Amino acid sequence: MNFKKLIREIPNFPQDGVSYKDITPLLKDSAGLSAAVQVMLAPFVDSEVDLVAGIEARGFVFATPMALELGCGFVPVRKPGKLPAATLSRDYALEYGETSLEIHTDAIAPGQKVLVVDDVLATGGTLVATCQTLEQLGAVVEGISVLVELSFLSGRDLLREYKLASAIVY
Repeated sequence: MNFKKLIREIPNFPQDGVSYKDITPLLKDSAGLSAAVQVMLAPFVDSEVDLVAGIEARGFVFATPMALELGCGFVPVRKPGKLPAATLSRDYALEYGETSLEIHTDAIAPGQKVLVVDDVLATGGTLVATCQTLEQLGAVVEGISVLVELSFLSGRDLLREYKLASAIVY
């Protein structure tokens, strides 16, 4: 399937000079969404994965069906203040500024193998922060799966220690 036909480019969003890759047309296309989940999952079907961690918000869309396919649970990685129990938080830099992410401190048992899922790999900050936070909780990161990789931003360079799969590369 040609996923790029299902991704709309929005010039100068969220700021001038950026060509935003809008995945909402892909999400509303049943065949496209199903195929995207399968392509993102394929490199990890033979992995021993205990949990799939999805990064808010669009990572949830892909991580949940991937967890179901793998027969394992889903763990949300959220923006600050969204999780009700005790959390571990990490600040990190984005291509447009700084932010934080949080995960429940009891979400991962030491030694559990986790697949990390998000919609886009840009500069790598979000994925690095997620992997470091999971590892701080004792997880073993089995790999990272993203729908879109913006290779011109070189985020992959920060994630060399992990198995990384991208369904679409720009």
